[in-house]
Amino acid sequence: MTQTIAPRVRTLVLLLLAAACALLAGAGPASAHAALTGSDPREGAVVDKAPAQVSLTFSESVSMDDDSLRILDPKGKRVDDGKPSGTGGTTYSVKLHAGLPDGTYTVTYQVVSADSHPVSGAYTFSVGAPSETSVTVSGQGAGGGFVGGLYGVGRYVSYAGFAVLVGGAAFVLACWPRGSGVRVVQRFVVSGWLSLTAATLLLLLLRGSYTGSGKVADVFDLGLLGEVLQTKAGAALVSRLLLLAAAALFIAVLFGAYDKREDEEKRDLTFGLAVGGSVVAVGLAATWAMSEHASVGLQANLAMPVDVVHLIAVATWLGGLTALLVALYRGPAGTPVPALAVSRFSRVAFGSVIALVVTGTYQSWRQLGSWTAFTDTRYGQLLLVKIGLVAVLVGVAYFSRRWTAQLAEATPAAAGVASTRRVEKGAGKAPTKASGNTSAKTGAKASGNAKVAEKESGTAKRSGTAKGTGGSQRAAQLARQRAAVDAAREKRQRDADPNRFGLRRSVLAEAGIAVVLLVVTTVLTQTEPGRTEEEAKAAGTSSAGSSAPATGAVTLDMPFDTGSQNGKGVVRVELDPARVGANDLHLYVERPDGTAFDIPEVKVALTQKAKDIGPLPVAPDHITTGHWSASGVQIPMAGDWEVTVTVRTSDIDQVTISKNTQIG
Repeated sequence: MTQTIAPRVRTLVLLLLAAACALLAGAGPASAHAALTGSDPREGAVVDKAPAQVSLTFSESVSMDDDSLRILDPKGKRVDDGKPSGTGGTTYSVKLHAGLPDGTYTVTYQVVSADSHPVSGAYTFSVGAPSETSVTVSGQGAGGGFVGGLYGVGRYVSYAGFAVLVGGAAFVLACWPRGSGVRVVQRFVVSGWLSLTAATLLLLLLRGSYTGSGKVADVFDLGLLGEVLQTKAGAALVSRLLLLAAAALFIAVLFGAYDKREDEEKRDLTFGLAVGGSVVAVGLAATWAMSEHASVGLQANLAMPVDVVHLIAVATWLGGLTALLVALYRGPAGTPVPALAVSRFSRVAFGSVIALVVTGTYQSWRQLGSWTAFTDTRYGQLLLVKIGLVAVLVGVAYFSRRWTAQLAEATPAAAGVASTRRVEKGAGKAPTKASGNTSAKTGAKASGNAKVAEKESGTAKRSGTAKGTGGSQRAAQLARQRAAVDAAREKRQRDADPNRFGLRRSVLAEAGIAVVLLVVTTVLTQTEPGRTEEEAKAAGTSSAGSSAPATGAVTLDMPFDTGSQNGKGVVRVELDPARVGANDLHLYVERPDGTAFDIPEVKVALTQKAKDIGPLPVAPDHITTGHWSASGVQIPMAGDWEVTVTVRTSDIDQVTISKNTQIG
């Protein structure tokens, strides 16, 4: 039975690991958690004269230095004074040099959001009229490259180490106190501590380069490290290291003094260890809560403690589950995991799931804000995957509980049978005969031992030192063989129990799904919350839909659908100053989610049907992604004009849309 099922189990594990790797590969660098919601001048704008300053507005507060906000002229030369200042809670500006000539200017920004993630981007505006520029705005990404990838790995390892450390220790204290003396369990918990410590040190060293230049050389810049220590994220990492020092003391007591105590004495020490371990676990979880999503946005004072509870529940469930798996598969046959310990963990896991459901529901409401965000944002889509994995994990756990119940019922019965056999065997022996046999065997054994000793003594004298060495090696080899045979026999005895074997399989499946769940959870912490993403879209749409006031400019939004794949979008036409004479026309093409994109061809025509004028064709020039512009568009007379736009999204797919507006 074992040989038949083992390949299936290995296949399941490989599939789950492949899914985890796919999620890791698709995670990419951390998304912008603070979104740019407004700018002055705004993206693609053409202004008559150079502004005195450039202002950016974000969805949440950010931190920046002298190089965080830069304005570059068409030749790529910096034209700002390099001293960004905050004019509001989320608005920041930088002054420009006086007397800037006409042309297209590029605004680049790279800041750190309040939840510790780097945010970067770029856009252009023009003074007088658009011009060619040598500045490339594509690829302006923060948190990427080799350093970003290494930082992402450090985040995954830190979460996994936290789950192993907290969950493994909780499993020993709450479910299986005698497990403190099992070597594989000890190594499991210590590996969690080592992983979390190493990952924290790595994140601390990479932090400056990760949020800045992204260069490997900056990892070893002590000055940059000093700046990191003054930030919120740096303080959280240092606090985590200090708490890990306390965790090391906790582990030493758990696997040292605690293990050596008798059962009665262990009960007294368990309470103290539970209190101390809980304090350390809460502190470690708080280092994430104080620097991640929970620390900013809606109801931060409530969200941080809820996040702490959520993290500890995850660690207790997933880490304890993995500890149980290790004990079931790698634990010594002489010290099997008792049914009582499995039953206790089942109750602990159930309580953890309840805590996860309650805290997860609150976090989902806080981070999403609407039902549509479940499907319209990446955060919501990942959250749906996480919810599905939790549901599957709970379903598999149901089968584990069934095996646990059967194991608990089988254990007393097996103990009763063994006790009956011992009693029957003792009653069937003849005391006198047994005594006589024992004496006879003892005498024969003694005589035989004497002869063997004599023979070995003579052999040793004749063989000398070389033969004695060979005998020692042979004895060591025989001892290793006997140990291997004993271990194989103990393993067969352990695997012979069908209830325990079924439990091991179901727990292995749980642990495999838990690995993927932990990966998804980590990716969620690096993804822009759905609420923030939707607010940024709404702000962009509102800004795009508003008409420019003083000049009398008009803005027309016209949805289109060519019927092909990616054939839906919105065309926005801006006519400035929308009066008789020369006008500037700007045309923007956006997808339904508000992101700009290019199409093969776009045509514009103006018609006044009342006076039978037109259509007057306009051939705009392509400026940047999703942006076309034309200067000197002549409007011969005032009145009601029809603006017609022809959009072509492929060689054969195009559509013509129109809208009327008052000009003059």
